[in-house]
Amino acid sequence: MEDLPLNDLDAFTAIARERSFRAAARKRGVSASSLSDSLRRLEERVGVRLLNRTTRSVTPTEAGERLLERLAPALGEVSEALQQLDTFRDSPSGTLRLNVPTIAVRLFLPDLANRFLKRYPQISLEIVGEDSFVNVLAAGYDAGIRYDERLERDMIAVPIGPRRQRYVTAAAPDYLARRGVPKHPRDLLEHDCVRHRFLSGTALTWEFERGDETLMITPKGPIIANAIDMEVSAAVAGLGIIRTFEEVVSPAIETGALTPILEEWVSEFSGPFLYYAGRKHLPPALRAFVDFVKGQRVKGG
Repeated sequence: MEDLPLNDLDAFTAIARERSFRAAARKRGVSASSLSDSLRRLEERVGVRLLNRTTRSVTPTEAGERLLERLAPALGEVSEALQQLDTFRDSPSGTLRLNVPTIAVRLFLPDLANRFLKRYPQISLEIVGEDSFVNVLAAGYDAGIRYDERLERDMIAVPIGPRRQRYVTAAAPDYLARRGVPKHPRDLLEHDCVRHRFLSGTALTWEFERGDETLMITPKGPIIANAIDMEVSAAVAGLGIIRTFEEVVSPAIETGALTPILEEWVSEFSGPFLYYAGRKHLPPALRAFVDFVKGQRVKGG
């Protein structure tokens, strides 16, 4: 076993994480057939099936799950050791993988990422925007962006993006003319609402605050999506009331396409954080990004 090719182990890890040969191949910049060959060699060498493959799915076997659990941190250590060689270069290089919520991609990350890459042209930035809140380390990412309630205790958090944000409620003038204007959050139970659902399947509960009073509402309505543009479009079309980040609906409010309601029930909360494992030696690309974020005054921050 001591002569197992590292590339074959890395290929297995990539396929197991992505649950897809094609997705893993795209991420590695290789062909799906080469990954298939690597997996075949590895399974022949260890004498155990590691992945169950059908035409529709790829899932780890029990043996594969156990190997992945032990192998992923070890390969991470190898990758980090190799990346430490970048400290001998004139400037940091390598690939930095970030997992972030889609709202960060929409509101502030593009400008920040563009300025970072202009300063460090030898770094490659890989960003995955999703709202499933995966374990970034187990999924192979270097760092993630999360809000307060999503931070893990063993991670280091660095403020990034706007430091205070607000949730506002709004509806199209046509909808309000037809259905009336809600005076209290409880009135929303009698209205159509445009709802957001995370990729995990969890639907977003609406939380309202006024002074010391907090109220949780589970709205109903004709549409539920995990795409904010679709949600705003539905609200503008008069299909229901929307409650989301102020920055998202501000353009429609400014043009009159949406009208703010329940304004005394606007919820304000802390902005997002860049978070990563508190390792003694960070990969050079991650260290450069952390230092860059700390030194920036991001718009709205």
